[in-house]
Amino acid sequence: MPALIFDCDGVLADTERDGHLPAFNQTFDEFGVPVHWSDADYAEKVRIGGGKERMRSILTPDVARQLGLPEDPAAWDETILAWHHRKTAIYTERVAAGVLPARPGIRRLTEEAAAAGWTLAVASTSAEASVRAVLTHAVGPDLAAGFHVFAGDIVPAKKPAPDIYLYALRALGVDPSETLVIEDSENGLRAALAAGLATVVTVSSYTADEDFDGAALVVSSLGDPAGPAAEILADPAGIHPGPYLRLADLVTILTLPGTSRTGSETP
Repeated sequence: MPALIFDCDGVLADTERDGHLPAFNQTFDEFGVPVHWSDADYAEKVRIGGGKERMRSILTPDVARQLGLPEDPAAWDETILAWHHRKTAIYTERVAAGVLPARPGIRRLTEEAAAAGWTLAVASTSAEASVRAVLTHAVGPDLAAGFHVFAGDIVPAKKPAPDIYLYALRALGVDPSETLVIEDSENGLRAALAAGLATVVTVSSYTADEDFDGAALVVSSLGDPAGPAAEILADPAGIHPGPYLRLADLVTILTLPGTSRTGSETP
């Protein structure tokens, strides 16, 4: 059966602005870190794959001295892990509080794919606890229980490296030609394409202006019958979906010639 792999942040929910950003800033405040990211600052930070990697980007020698850390950057790992552990807890609390609603069409399309027997998975470089919290809130506990979750530091290289998708393909035992990815960012798209996977992009709050060349379809969201409708931003494969994407549209993408994929690497 075909497989459908979702990214988490920006795909299952638009988590960055209302979830990760305030969680990072609260963590910095609690640990006395002299950093506070504005919305514009974070628009740049989201281009860095991985939360710990984003945190490390602010640890300049000057900041390290202010915090009383050793001069050797190799000695900062324990500090970053402590920050990230607290940030994950804050973020998970925000998800549980219902601050981050699922994006349009996520639950509907998941229900349709599950009923058709598709393999369902999430592949993300965010912390696993965060991913599972968002997934459960977005699709409900019953549907979430049927998902495979690949997240966190299970691979050494974060997106745009294809490692997380190659790992998922191996673990699921699925054929790349029968696997479709839903992403929201250029980094995510590059990772999926490099793994040889056809990809639909649903742009999110920080990614609308990124380069999505190579995607089979780019939309504002997956859409829902009661609204909002999916705005078609790019349709190079000629899918011509209606106001909301259906499983049949994904099947059409998977039957296209391999030109919809720019990567050919196998797991």
